[in-house]
Amino acid sequence: MKRILFTLSALMALGLCATAQTNSAEVDIETTDDVKLEIITPAEPVQETKEEIKAREKRLREFNDDVAYAKASNSMRRGYFVLVADNIQIGPTGYRHYALNNNSNFILVQSDDGIIQYAFNMGDPGLNGLGGWTGKGTVRDKKLQYKDNGDVFMQFKLVTKYGTLDVDVTLFHNSKRAMAYIYGGTQIVMYGEILPYRDKEHR
Repeated sequence: MKRILFTLSALMALGLCATAQTNSAEVDIETTDDVKLEIITPAEPVQETKEEIKAREKRLREFNDDVAYAKASNSMRRGYFVLVADNIQIGPTGYRHYALNNNSNFILVQSDDGIIQYAFNMGDPGLNGLGGWTGKGTVRDKKLQYKDNGDVFMQFKLVTKYGTLDVDVTLFHNSKRAMAYIYGGTQIVMYGEILPYRDKEHR
């Protein structure tokens, strides 16, 4: 049996000690005679070129986009999702509203329940007191289609007390970005992101 003493400062240099102290100490290790301990110098960090860094960052973005697309498309397939709008167009050639509050502008589908809301908060309270309109009702005739280019297309009707709205939602391939056309009066187009969502009544 042999005893080997290492200074605590050497161990900290190797990352083997989790707690740093200002005073050096010694660690007493017992081992058999046929065991040899060696201090291994850590490898030098890999030096990447600018091209390699750009390529790695691109691969990471593509991976993140693929994950977001998978989550969004799966939530549409299951029928529990929200399209959070960041800009909205009212009318086929109407003014496009940007910089929206994403908590107030959305299409929410929760199985057979749905809500469509827009709110511009521009002084006019509108029908919903938020400068826009809110329609809550029943989702019917829901159809889901996967396009050849990877887009996911959903059609459904939202039956509200104001009437029936026809909704076409397109999730773009390898992305969570989406666009929705809402018909049933003035045409509304919402642009934003699709996120998985379940409200407390459907958990």
